[in-house]
Amino acid sequence: MPHYVFICQDCKKEFEVVQHIEDLGKKPVECPSCGSRNTTQAAAAFSAVTSKKS
Repeated sequence: MPHYVFICQDCKKEFEVVQHIEDLGKKPVECPSCGSRNTTQAAAAFSAVTSKKS
């Protein structure tokens, strides 16, 4: 499952959420530090692991 990076707008902490792409945006993401739902998704790097050599 994909990992998404969020930033809490209240306590300014960055945290990671693992959720299915179909569930993204369906409900507010809660900050694990302060419990606020005032969070925004941050830009994150993407990498993929394959069995082929490049």
